[in-house]
Amino acid sequence: MNVTLKFFFSKDWIVIMLSFAIVLKDCSPPSFLCLQKSNMGFFERYLTLWVLACMALGILIGEHLENVVEKVSRWEIASLNIPVVTLVWCMIYPMMVQIDFGALRSAAQKWRGLGLTVFINWCVKPFTMALWAWLFFNHVWAPWLTPREAQEYVAGAVLLGAAPCTAMVFVWSYLSGGNPAYTVVQVAVNDLILLVAFVPIVQILLGLSAIPVPYDLLFLSVLLFVGIPLLAGFASRNWLLRRLGEEKFKSRFLPALKPFSILALLLTLILIFAFQGHYIITRPFSILMITVPLILQTYIIFFVSWLLGRKLGLRYDVCAPASMIGASNFFELAVAVAIALFGLQSGATLTTVVGVLIEVPVMLSLVGIAKKWKY
Repeated sequence: MNVTLKFFFSKDWIVIMLSFAIVLKDCSPPSFLCLQKSNMGFFERYLTLWVLACMALGILIGEHLENVVEKVSRWEIASLNIPVVTLVWCMIYPMMVQIDFGALRSAAQKWRGLGLTVFINWCVKPFTMALWAWLFFNHVWAPWLTPREAQEYVAGAVLLGAAPCTAMVFVWSYLSGGNPAYTVVQVAVNDLILLVAFVPIVQILLGLSAIPVPYDLLFLSVLLFVGIPLLAGFASRNWLLRRLGEEKFKSRFLPALKPFSILALLLTLILIFAFQGHYIITRPFSILMITVPLILQTYIIFFVSWLLGRKLGLRYDVCAPASMIGASNFFELAVAVAIALFGLQSGATLTTVVGVLIEVPVMLSLVGIAKKWKY
């Protein structure tokens, strides 16, 4: 029995998969893919199973096709993997093509939703993440960690908490039925603040005077995940409306996009877990320790954002994406900065990588919760 099979039958693997199963249990397909079960196919009805299968498949591919995965992982532009970027485009485009671009101006004038996004992401989220990291790594898990490991795990968590999501939030908003135009405005505001607020917040929370920020990654991410998909959505929407008419566009074209978006999501999972599978196999207990505060932070931020949105009287299609933005992270930025500050093999980098691993399953569960609470 080789190393992979031994791991798959070990207690650590069972614990990790049970943890993911618990996270995903609220993510039943009817919650976030269709309003009526009768409208769902076999593939969509068992999406949670496919998510778990893709995680396992990605790890197996990473273990047995290590050379191939290593080559694919090097196809990068400014720390952004080209295959992953392409798949994220496939997930984002279905939302961008739905945007009524005339509604962007009115969306920007609705200050309460934007105020909630800014408050959660820059006044709450970084500091609660630092609090949970300090509590777990310096106290709860202290008997199993060295002081240096605890310090680096805290640093990685802070980097995640200070970087709100840019790309994947479009996917979560799309799946949860968020307002496309408003989501674009919310993300754009966060991106502008990110350029000036990320470094000071990290410096305050970590006490580091020199934070090397990869601005090429920041600007390229905004261009790739917001600018280009937005232009593509604008151009193709106008062309399709002229060619098909509004009725066929909404009743035929948009529903046909959904399977491609879900397939791209599953392929992204396979790639991510193939790239990071060695971490899961070699350091399962460390990953489990890191996962607990990260998942706790994600759920709490989502629930706080949701409750505040309800108190502010926000519509569901604004409240849902606002809560998703607060809960998710710009993990590409966090990973890049962690590597620059602490090194590739550091605990800080491992923590940001775990953020990558839990992002999709945890956010899918929150999409399911949002759909169940739809008002």
